Amino acid sequence: MSGTTSRDAHSQSSQSTPATSSVPVPATAHVGPVSHAIFRVARLHRMIAGQLLRPLGLHLGQELVMMHLWELGPQRQTDLVRLMDSDAATMTRSIKRLENAGFVRRRPCPDDKRAVIIEPTAASKALRREVEGIWAELEGASTGDLTSEQQAEALDALRRIEDSLARVAARTSAAESPAPAAEAQ
Repeated sequence: MSGTTSRDAHSQSSQSTPATSSVPVPATAHVGPVSHAIFRVARLHRMIAGQLLRPLGLHLGQELVMMHLWELGPQRQTDLVRLMDSDAATMTRSIKRLENAGFVRRRPCPDDKRAVIIEPTAASKALRREVEGIWAELEGASTGDLTSEQQAEALDALRRIEDSLARVAARTSAAESPAPAAEAQ
């Protein structure tokens, strides 16, 4: 890692952020306290993750792409889009940055000339242990002094919230899909 260590980045971020939230809750957000808490927690989590990943030359989210590639091996770019629940343009930008950093290589798919295979490079494989360490550090920062039982309860609650949101997203996307065109007579 160059310059600051991930511990230094976390230490600096926790020194500049109060131990308890001092962010005022707008009156209109009082009707959605869980949603407001999710927003605040997600913002802080992303901020700390970004600070920890920056010294490795990774942008937030790129470590997840790399995790899939390390675990599954070379993947078609379209499969990465599906795995990450992303969109093609975002994935293209992410892959381009990872390629420019020397962490992935693109090659044509032998079975489908329209598809591109993304594979991790030796340089990215050397990053794996550091990324795992950062994720362990991020997990520690996220769970703080929660007991194992409290961590399991939090994870269960988050899974139920995710399931609920996914159901709503599926209904919303189905409602927004254009109706099938009427057959010409």
